Amino acid sequence: MKLLEKTQLGGVSLKNSMAMAAMTRGRTDVNGLVGDMTIAYYSQRAGAGLLFSEAIRISEEATGSPLTPGIFTGQQIEAWKKVTTAVHNKGGIIIAQLWHTGRMGHSVDRSGKLPFGPSPLPIRGMQHFTSQGRKDYEIPQEMTIPEIKQTIKDYGQAAKNAIAAGFDGVALHAANGYLPNQFLAESANQRTDDYGGSIPNKVRFVVEVMQELIRVVGSEKVGIKISPFHFYGDMVLDDPIATYTHLIEKLNEMAFAYVEIMRRSPNFTSPEHGAAHDEIELFGRKIRQTVIANAGYDKASAEAELEKGIAKLISFGKLYIANPDLHERFEKNATLSELDRATMYGGGKHGYIDYPLWNE
Repeated sequence: MKLLEKTQLGGVSLKNSMAMAAMTRGRTDVNGLVGDMTIAYYSQRAGAGLLFSEAIRISEEATGSPLTPGIFTGQQIEAWKKVTTAVHNKGGIIIAQLWHTGRMGHSVDRSGKLPFGPSPLPIRGMQHFTSQGRKDYEIPQEMTIPEIKQTIKDYGQAAKNAIAAGFDGVALHAANGYLPNQFLAESANQRTDDYGGSIPNKVRFVVEVMQELIRVVGSEKVGIKISPFHFYGDMVLDDPIATYTHLIEKLNEMAFAYVEIMRRSPNFTSPEHGAAHDEIELFGRKIRQTVIANAGYDKASAEAELEKGIAKLISFGKLYIANPDLHERFEKNATLSELDRATMYGGGKHGYIDYPLWNE
């Protein structure tokens, strides 16, 4: 089974070709500190070839949702050290996903401050989950050039902090409608300066952040997650194929470890011009770095994807929440546990660290 075969990612040898995808779980304290439950959660899943952490805020300004972790204070770094140590003690590899939510936030969880965005365009057609319940999205503040440059530096500092916390690498979260994704989409970016207008200008922010991450921690420790046809967060692009093809061409000019491609979700309607395409086939073949395929895979479809030879790893989300020993269940053809959706984005131990192992 290819899923259980060893593979290489950057300078690291992985014990299988399965990754746990980054997933928001909403279980920190109010200061963005992870605790004992988080240590248990990741160490339980250290049998995966690779663990991606939940998205981690790069700065206070990056805050979007309540009870999500940060990596910009000394306390936060020390808290993550306990997680990475526990994972390493189990023989695991863990990468920090670096997160800036951009306009996907709300002032009630930002000390009354409106979120940043490429342009003052709010998210339409959905609401944000806040500490005070669901609320309509606000009109974000348009980022100034100095604020853009500072945000790029914030990504670099967060990457330094992640390595100091013991992570084996960092991943730029450029998917799911968050800030880097927002710069790519006309529904969020109507700028007329160097960061908007033409496709080369719209991809500039992502490219410059990647250059900063590589400069700070080295090429073998850096990757990126993209979602070309996933329109969560009101991400509507005039020409997603042209935009992402250009982005990939720019990424191919850089030396780094991998690109994780998130496939579209059936829960979000895609514009028709992307609906007929398979993201892994279309974009994966253009990518020079290792390709990780993500979203919606089961054992059979993941194995079939690896057989194609484009992707070298498959990352699983919900299956790893409910099955901390997913690789063993696949190996032994064991029954999979069912996901408790009510506990996905918040709560306590239930639905977090109490899912049974296959032989329990």
